[in-house]
Amino acid sequence: MRCLIIEDEKPLAIATAEALKEHGWVVDLAHDGRTGLSMGIQSDYDVICIDIMLPALNGYDVLKHLRAGEVWTPVLMLTAKDGEYDQTDAFELGADDYVTKPFHTSVLAARLSALTRRGAKERPAELAVGDLILNPATHRVYRGSDEITLTAREFALLQHFMRHPEVVLSKTTLLEEVWDSNYPGADNVVEVYVGYLRKKIDAPFDVISLETVRGRGYRLVPVSSSGPTT
Repeated sequence: MRCLIIEDEKPLAIATAEALKEHGWVVDLAHDGRTGLSMGIQSDYDVICIDIMLPALNGYDVLKHLRAGEVWTPVLMLTAKDGEYDQTDAFELGADDYVTKPFHTSVLAARLSALTRRGAKERPAELAVGDLILNPATHRVYRGSDEITLTAREFALLQHFMRHPEVVLSKTTLLEEVWDSNYPGADNVVEVYVGYLRKKIDAPFDVISLETVRGRGYRLVPVSSSGPTT
């Protein structure tokens, strides 16, 4: 799952991000409203957490511009305020949930997870490319009727491919979208995880759905299998 946290209190933002990462989330941070709005429009997130009191552009305006731009990603508003008027404003602008400070990171993580299970309004309950099926809510993947077990990172990578079927995705794009823009690890991590995926979603079924486009990246194409090979 991929989350954007727009929060100007950097220690709080970092602590929340680290708590989510321990559960396999990919987390991006923005510390002002204008930057957060740009990231929310340009990138694909499963949930966005927005503080109301932000520099450059307040959280209400960020939410308003996201919805005006038809970004239907579930949004949780985060604020030190606890008045009924603030909650009403947030929900009227299109927020999906509301949490007040102070809070335990475990509680926030649970609320964000609940929003991802609900999903964005326009997204289907399941993603399908050929006979490959991925359910974002249950975290289950099938090739036909055969279930495939993936790690959290493999699942996130496959989900990104399945949201962009038949589109060539560069290593740089995948690194930024599935890991994060400040990933400190080896540059070949995308290639390594593509290899892991192929061994699980293709090789056992004698198909090639995850293709290499030389010099450009990778793409997932629809194929159908006859079941796992023996």
